[in-house]
Amino acid sequence: MSHLYRECPRRRRLFGLVAVVVTLLILCQPLPAQVPTTDDITPSQMQSGSLLLKMKNGYQIATRMNTDASMRISGMIARVSVKQSFRNDGHEWVEGVYVFPLPDSAAVDRLRMHIGDRYIEGEIREKAQAKKEYEQAKQQGKKASLVEQQRANLFTTSVANIGPGESVVIEIEYLETLKYDDGTFSLRFPVTMTPRYIPGSPLGDRKGSGWSPDTTRVDDASLITPPVVTRSSSHRLSLQVELNAGVPLEIVASRYHPIDVQPVDIKSGRYAIELADPNVPMDHDFEILWRPLPDTSPRASLFSEELDGQPYLLLMMIPPNNESVATPRMARETIFIIDTSGSMHGVSIEQARKALLLALDGLRPDDRFNVIQFNSVTHALFGVSVAANGENLGRAQSYVQSLTANGGTEMRPALQTALRLPAAESHLKQIIFITDGSVGNEQELFSLIEGELGDTRLFTVGIGSAPNGWFMRKAAEAGHGSYTFISALHEIDEKMGRLFRKLESPQLTDISIQWPSGVQLDAYPETVADLYAGEPVIVKARASGALRDGSEVIVSGNSVIGRWSSRLAIAKDEDSPGVAAVWARARIEDLLDRERRGANADVTRTAVIETALRHHLVSKFTSLVAIDKTPVRPQGAGLDSEQVPSLLPYGQNHNAILGFPSTATGAEMQRVVGAVCLLLATLMLALRRRKSVSRIAA
Repeated sequence: MSHLYRECPRRRRLFGLVAVVVTLLILCQPLPAQVPTTDDITPSQMQSGSLLLKMKNGYQIATRMNTDASMRISGMIARVSVKQSFRNDGHEWVEGVYVFPLPDSAAVDRLRMHIGDRYIEGEIREKAQAKKEYEQAKQQGKKASLVEQQRANLFTTSVANIGPGESVVIEIEYLETLKYDDGTFSLRFPVTMTPRYIPGSPLGDRKGSGWSPDTTRVDDASLITPPVVTRSSSHRLSLQVELNAGVPLEIVASRYHPIDVQPVDIKSGRYAIELADPNVPMDHDFEILWRPLPDTSPRASLFSEELDGQPYLLLMMIPPNNESVATPRMARETIFIIDTSGSMHGVSIEQARKALLLALDGLRPDDRFNVIQFNSVTHALFGVSVAANGENLGRAQSYVQSLTANGGTEMRPALQTALRLPAAESHLKQIIFITDGSVGNEQELFSLIEGELGDTRLFTVGIGSAPNGWFMRKAAEAGHGSYTFISALHEIDEKMGRLFRKLESPQLTDISIQWPSGVQLDAYPETVADLYAGEPVIVKARASGALRDGSEVIVSGNSVIGRWSSRLAIAKDEDSPGVAAVWARARIEDLLDRERRGANADVTRTAVIETALRHHLVSKFTSLVAIDKTPVRPQGAGLDSEQVPSLLPYGQNHNAILGFPSTATGAEMQRVVGAVCLLLATLMLALRRRKSVSRIAA
C-alpha cells in the first residue's frame, strides 16, 4: 500500500505531461492539405477542372474541358459568350452541378445546350417552374440544363443525363456595360471565386450541395460554396475579343494576362484580341482596357434601341475634369478598415498592406485617422481617431507592417466600429475599406451601411485576383463613394493615387437630367450619385413615347468651379443591340434594392418577374432552362450527381482559407474546444485520483 502511494504522484505527473503534449500537438498540427491522389478520391481531394462523379463503386473523375469566352464590344456594351464543355469519362449516367462567377452587372439572356452538331435553345421561366421542368426532364432521362442566379455575380448551372463517354457544351451569353474611369474604358471577366465566409448558426435543411450548411444569416450558403481545389492539370481558358471602339485608340492592354492585339481598322479603333498563351489557368480575373487618343476622347454618348415600339436609351456624359483649378480642401478624418481574414493570406495581404501604407503617407498634418483590422475579431489601433502627426503615423505604419492574414471574415463588427466612431464637425469623415469581399451575407452589410452612414462617405478597394465585385460596387454605392480593384502589386501606386484624387472632393454634385418635353422616362438610377474625378454620368432609360430626331437631353450639376451643364442631341440612327436588356437589368437591381429598404416583397417579386420575362433575363426569380425532347438515358439506368469545384484564386492559400477557420469553417474552434475538453478531462482525472489516494492513505 505504501508502494502504491509513492508511485501515484509519479504516474500522475507522467499522465499530465502526456496530456499536455497531446493537447499541444492537437493545437499545433495543421490540417492535412487537400491534395488530389489517385487512391480514394473524394470531392475535397480532386483536381480543379474536373467533374467528380459519385458512382456506385466510389468516385471517378470526368474531365472538364476548356472554357472558351468570346467578347464583342461596340459602343458602351459588350456581348459575351461563355462556353464550358464537359466530358463524362465514367461508366454511369451523371448530372453535373457547378457554381461560377459573372460580372455583377451582367444581363444573362441566352442559354444553349450543344449536343454533337445540334443545340437546344434555353427558355426563360419563373424560377420554380424552370426547376420543375428540369427535374421532370432529368427523371425522364432527357438531356437538360438549368441556369439559376444565386447572387448578382454568382450563378449555378446544372446539366442532367450526361452519358458515359459523352461531351456536352453549355453556352451562356450575357450583356454588360463598360466601365469608364479617368479616360480609360475597361471590361472585367471573372473566372473563379474566392470562397465566401458564412456567418450564422447552421440550419437543419440544405438547399444545395456546397461545403457550407445554410445558416441563420446566409440561408442559401450551400448554394454559393462549391468545392475548392488548388491546382489544375486540364482546365484552361481561351478568350477572344472583337473590339470596336469607334475612335482611334492610344492603348489597348490587359492588366494581368499577356495578349496578342491585331489591328483591323486603326482609324475606327477596331482590333482583334486573344490571349497570348492558349493554356491560361482560370485562377485570375481577366481585364482588358483601352484608352482613346486625347483629342478623340468622348465627352458624351447616347445609344438607343427600339423594342416592341418603345425606345430605350443609354446615356454617358463625362463632366469636366478640373484638377488644375485650386479648390479649398477640407480636413479629413479617414478610417482605414483592412481585412486580415484567411482569404487575404498570401499575395492579397501583401497588396493590402502596401496600399494602406501608401494611404497613410497621403495624410496631412491637419487630418485625423484610425486603422481597424478584422478577421474573426475586430481591433482598432486607436480608441478614437487621432491626429496624423509623426508619432501616430509611425505607430500606425509599424502596426500595418505587422499584420498577417488568418481567421474568419466577420465584417459587420468592423463596419459598425468605423461607422459609429464619432466624427468632428471640422473634418470630412471618410472610410477606406480594403478587402476581397469574400462574404455570403452581402445584403445584410449593404443595409448596415445605408442605415448608419450619416454624413460619412465609404470607398472600397477590392484586393486579390478574384474579389467579390458585386460587394465592392454596391457597398461603395451604399456609402456614396466609389470603388477600385487592385489585383497586382505593380498597379497599387497608380490606383491608390487615383483614389486619393477622388477623396479630395466630388467633382460633380446635385446632378439632374432634363429629358425632352412631352416624353416620360423610366430611368435608372433615378437619382445620380455624386461623381468623383474621372467618373461619367451613366443612365439607362425607357421612353414612354417616340423621341424626335434632334431632341436634346440636358445634364447639369454643381462642379468645383460652379454650375455645369451639357446638352446632348438625340440622333435617330441605327439601333444599338443590348440597350433594352441592360436597362431591364438596371431596373431589376433597383427593384431589389427597394425591397431591401422595406418595399413590399410580393410587389417587388411581381415587377422583377414581369421585367425579366419580357427581356428574357435570368434574375433572382427567373431561370433559363433547356430540355431535349427525346429521352436518352435507358430505363432502369441510375443517375448520379456531384458538384464541380472552382479553382482557388491565384496567390491564395488553401489551408489559410479552408484548412483552419479562415473564411468559412469552424475547424479551429472545434480544435480549440477539443483541446480544452481534453485538458479539463485530464484535470478531473487527476483530482479523482488524488481523492482516491487520499482515502487509501487514510
